[in-house]
Amino acid sequence: MTNFKTYQLALNFYRDCKKLSITDRVLRDQFRRASLSIVLNIAEGYGRASMKDRKKFYVIAFGSLRETQCLLEILENQEMKQRADHLAGYLYRLCQSPGCLLPEK
Repeated sequence: MTNFKTYQLALNFYRDCKKLSITDRVLRDQFRRASLSIVLNIAEGYGRASMKDRKKFYVIAFGSLRETQCLLEILENQEMKQRADHLAGYLYRLCQSPGCLLPEK
């Protein structure tokens, strides 16, 4: 999936989210789950054969991204919020047009 730009952005976003220092354990755990859900649902959607199945997982990933954006607002982290907004543009377009992707060999 190295040529899948949205997946790569989501993976890098997740890795950077893990590095954030969040003292509130509840917020930290929820944030990590939501940011991981983005990349995992993109990967699972990418492996689905039908456009309907792909779109379902991409929409779930988009919902998880919105959750992380909300948490970033709570945490007042503008730099990561801008990165989330950038990823949101890619993921939104993917939801609108999931295309006919086949997993890489």
